[in-house]
Amino acid sequence: MQRPVIGITSYVEPAKFTVWDMTVALLPYMYVEQVVRAGGQPIVLPPAGEPAQVVGRLDGLILAGGGDVDPARYGQEPGDQTGYIRKFRDEAEFGLIAAALDAGLPYLGICRGLQVLNVALGGTLHQHLPDVVGHTGHSPAPGRFGPLPVTPVPGSRLAKALGTEPVTVPHYHHQAIDRLADGLTVTATAGDGTIEAVELDSAPFAVAVQWHPEAAEDGALFEALVAACRPVFTPPV
Repeated sequence: MQRPVIGITSYVEPAKFTVWDMTVALLPYMYVEQVVRAGGQPIVLPPAGEPAQVVGRLDGLILAGGGDVDPARYGQEPGDQTGYIRKFRDEAEFGLIAAALDAGLPYLGICRGLQVLNVALGGTLHQHLPDVVGHTGHSPAPGRFGPLPVTPVPGSRLAKALGTEPVTVPHYHHQAIDRLADGLTVTATAGDGTIEAVELDSAPFAVAVQWHPEAAEDGALFEALVAACRPVFTPPV
């Protein structure tokens, strides 16, 4: 059986590697490893051209983490702590998610991917979560994940993958959902009340989490995505 093809969105940032110092399309390799381990074939999607056109060639989609969504997309001005806005990435990914949802493509949103989903459907974001919850546990230091427990909601797709007991997961986010978009259901929260996962009721499989499952030892969410992808090969009877 062929591996389902899973598109993963990527960053475009200045980077240094071997003898080079230039702008690159990049993605933490943990995403790739998790998709391969789950049985999928990863394809990296840079925010260039018209990535929405590739939806018909994919079996599943992951919107990866990254910088902040432009607050203009939810009717606000950028706060003092809002940064790494890449409008070209917003344009590419909002078009991509619209096409993916329209096609019923299995979807996993990770960190920024949850925020893009919520804003695309009409929701808003807290621009700096520490101002809301009073601590920095969701993003303790630059380049360091914060381990915090989240509690999946029984009966959700998330709970089917992770169980219903609190599970400690790696966080790295300073923003989160404020107003929940219509059509989304909250499927996990942190102890401070932060929305940590949502699902789109009308989609066959559209799950988004605010934490970073690519950095976790448990690949259950990637396995759930791959399992939800349409079959690309049917063995003869």
